Amino acid sequence: MLSQHSPEAVQSPGLLPGRQGGVWLLHAMLSRLVRQGSLRVRHPDGSLSHYQGTPGPSAAMAFRSRGAEWRFALDPGLALGEGYMAGEVEPLEFPLHQLLDLLVLNLCEAGGSHPAERAMDWWRQARRRLDQFNPAGRAQRNAAHHYDLDARLFRLFLDPQMQYSCALFPTGQESLEQAQTLKLRHIAAKLRLHRPGLEVLEIGCGWGGLALHLAREHGARVTGLTLSTEQLQVARAAAAAAGLAGQVNFELMDYRAWQRPMDRVVSVAMFEAVGLAHFGAFFQGVARVLKPDGVALVHSIGRAHGPGATNAWLAKYIFPGGYSPALSEVLPAVERSGLWVTDVEVLRLHYARTIAQWRHRFAANRNAIAGLYDERFCRMFEFYLSGCELAFRRMGHMNWQMQLAHRPDAVPLTRDYIAAAEAAPPAGTSA
Repeated sequence: MLSQHSPEAVQSPGLLPGRQGGVWLLHAMLSRLVRQGSLRVRHPDGSLSHYQGTPGPSAAMAFRSRGAEWRFALDPGLALGEGYMAGEVEPLEFPLHQLLDLLVLNLCEAGGSHPAERAMDWWRQARRRLDQFNPAGRAQRNAAHHYDLDARLFRLFLDPQMQYSCALFPTGQESLEQAQTLKLRHIAAKLRLHRPGLEVLEIGCGWGGLALHLAREHGARVTGLTLSTEQLQVARAAAAAAGLAGQVNFELMDYRAWQRPMDRVVSVAMFEAVGLAHFGAFFQGVARVLKPDGVALVHSIGRAHGPGATNAWLAKYIFPGGYSPALSEVLPAVERSGLWVTDVEVLRLHYARTIAQWRHRFAANRNAIAGLYDERFCRMFEFYLSGCELAFRRMGHMNWQMQLAHRPDAVPLTRDYIAAAEAAPPAGTSA
């Protein structure tokens, strides 16, 4: 008799354990994994298996080859994405996102387990300093892997300002454009740009949207650093088109090479590429270039439940060398730099909402994106966007913003000034 917490595994006679080694291993894995909801599996020979836990969502999948079954059973963190990209693993009846949600729900929330995945995770954590060793040359190659993709791709699913980071959804009803503008205003408020002409260094400037916002709305003089030649071209063109080329400058430069003191330092969605072994160098660099009365802000993806390791598929195909750190890994490096932490804010489900909007826009423009690349690329990006959204919904990922300064009185002693600055009318308007 099955216990209340055990899944019911129903298989056709041709798939009884022991008939095929790969099938037996897959059956053992899914029997331990599915604790909530229902998962139907179609095997390469057309036979079916059904795994039923306590009431919950439903999903179905098909394996096109025995090799795909073996790989999924032995290393699902890598094999599921690779199998989907190759067309060897397919969602059935339900969208890919629903299949991934069921698997993540069981692995992260419902008490399901996968011994092989735990072993692979232990191995990834053991070697993460090596995987995240990112000297300047390797950091540039890592950046090029993702950010030197055709800018037309990103225009097809991002907002017009091309913000490729967590937006802010105070009510949850905001459009993507509204939420990204609110994010820019929130960052500007924390930077205390209370007079025009302040010099801002942006480490990891993307396609230039934040730099242009700080220059246009606050009169700042901004230098943006990037390691992507594609982003550099787009950002420079955007500055010229906005008439801000004399006020905003973009350079192809590693953050470690910058030396000149600046009034403000900001870094949004770049710290994930720094690497664990380089946290100290990063914050020491911020301390070195930040003027004595300056303010810095670092915005990054983080982990709510302590140190971990980057998913193998994500590291291989999307962000090589990348890692989203827990605050417990970041704060010791900040303390050693001598900087004050003057504010920390944790943004919880805002990025899940952001990525959901990107995912829907990607789907709406899938044919155009396939014209830029191919079907395999589209599948890779679909898997990436769905997986990342679920990391924020179910896997303990979040965003943190850390404000830093040399002096404890560099910013007001209460946070009221942040909301006041965000509420102020944009430059060029009257209250």
